[in-house]
Amino acid sequence: MSDGTSDAAYTRNERTTPTRYRDRATWEREAIHAILDSSYICHLGFVADGAPVVLPTIYARVGDRLYVHGSTGSRPMRGAGPDQGLPVCVTVTLVDGLVLTKSAFNHSVNFRSVVAHGTAHQVTDPDELAIALDALVDHAVPGRSGDVRRPNAKELAATAVVRLVLDEVSAKTRDDDAHDDEEDLDLPHWSGVVPVRTVHGAPQPHPSASVPLPDYLHDFR
Repeated sequence: MSDGTSDAAYTRNERTTPTRYRDRATWEREAIHAILDSSYICHLGFVADGAPVVLPTIYARVGDRLYVHGSTGSRPMRGAGPDQGLPVCVTVTLVDGLVLTKSAFNHSVNFRSVVAHGTAHQVTDPDELAIALDALVDHAVPGRSGDVRRPNAKELAATAVVRLVLDEVSAKTRDDDAHDDEEDLDLPHWSGVVPVRTVHGAPQPHPSASVPLPDYLHDFR
C-alpha cells in the first residue's frame, strides 16, 4: 500500500482513501491498471440537472487515460465539453467469489474494484479520437481494430468519447475466505466461497461470415 506519490503509485488523498477497510486499498498503478484491463463495463457517475446519474458503458485504458464511450446526444457527452469538462466518478468492479458464512450478517463478496474521480473532457482531436476508438474495440478483443471497416463520417458524427486522466484513483479488493464468528462455528450450516469467473465461449459465426476464424479469436480468453 502506498502512502504518497511515486512513479509506481497514484497520489493518495482524502477522496481516494476508503473510510472502511483501508487495508484493502491500493494506489499502485500496476494493480489498478490490471483491474481496469480485466473488465469490459464501467459505471459513469455525474450530476445532471441537480440529480445524480450513473450510466453503464464501455471503456478502454491507454496509459493513464481512460476513454469512455457514448453517443453525441447523451447527457454526459453534451456536458463534457472540450473546455469546461464534466466532474465524474468512474467505477469498475469484478466479482471473484460469493462468500457464504453461517450467519447472514457475515456474508460477503470477493471482489476487485477501481474508483476514479476527475473531470472528463470530450475527445475532439481526430488523431486522439482514432486512438481512443481503436482502444475501445481492442479492449474487448485485442487485435480486432485492425480487422474491421473504419468508421465513416456519419458514424463518427454519432459517436462521442470522453477522456478521464487517471489521477485521483484507487483500487480496493477482497480475496479472502469465509469468516465465521466463534460462537457460530458449531452451527449446522455450510460456509465457504463460491468462485465466480467470466468464461468466453466458442465464437459463433454469423451466417454471412465467409472467412476463417481470425487468429486472435483462436483460444480467445
